[in-house]
Amino acid sequence: MTLPDPRTHARDPHMNVAEDALRGHLPEPGWRFVAPTPAHTGPARLSLRAQPDADAPQVTEALPGEDLELLWENADGWAYVRTTQDRYLGWARAAGLQARPWQPDLTVTARRAHAYAGPKISQPIRAELAHGAKLARGAGEVVTEHHRRWVPVMLPGGTDAWVQEVTLAPLDTDLLTFALGFLDTPYVWGGRSAWGLDCSGLTQVVYGAFGRHLPRDADQQQAFLTPVSEPQPGDLAFFPGHVGLMLDGQRLLHANATHMRVTVETLGEGEYGTRLQSDLSGFGRWTQ
Repeated sequence: MTLPDPRTHARDPHMNVAEDALRGHLPEPGWRFVAPTPAHTGPARLSLRAQPDADAPQVTEALPGEDLELLWENADGWAYVRTTQDRYLGWARAAGLQARPWQPDLTVTARRAHAYAGPKISQPIRAELAHGAKLARGAGEVVTEHHRRWVPVMLPGGTDAWVQEVTLAPLDTDLLTFALGFLDTPYVWGGRSAWGLDCSGLTQVVYGAFGRHLPRDADQQQAFLTPVSEPQPGDLAFFPGHVGLMLDGQRLLHANATHMRVTVETLGEGEYGTRLQSDLSGFGRWTQ
């Protein structure tokens, strides 16, 4: 029996617990099945780890206000959760979750942003935000201060704050221009925001900004997209355990641990570009 992908389907043989969706898929007897319950991330990015251990590798992260599913918790304050936008699983500190109802109506469109205690840039920072973070409109009117427009918001968890209106403005750019704005962003394994991201986190964020919702990992993204032999701008290039975004027929933008940041490489040029060319496993295109 082939079991569903453990990155997206929850089971723990040590605790002998699995999600309801796996009923009939697990051959061994004695499993306890549970139904996921709604939750969401608090006002800070939430690290999801491979094991319930602060020293375990980060596998992904959830952005402020992002919807989650809570599967189960252990006695040490860790929760096994799944991000709803890509159904990716990981262990997170239970203290970083919020369970009370949350109805956000604002989405951060800036790559990075801050929420402040008041409508002024000298006010204390309440939260670090990123593209895709969810907020709720707060009580009161927009405040204009030195030609800046400040919007009252509620952070996930209920704290009042203020953000500049520009951080919520609709994107007025194309996919490649938006992607190039991530140049020099630090490389962070499992990261998926402009505060730090990995290769598939970059492509997922960029595509998602334009309504193209990709799975989390590079191999999942390759299986999801339509294979093509000749790349166009905006296609993805795939390598063993790696992915980049093609800017044209030869240049790609990618988050990489070689430079520990987002860089542009030309396939077949230089030591790194030559290595990438030799490892290339194909291109993928969004055709949906």
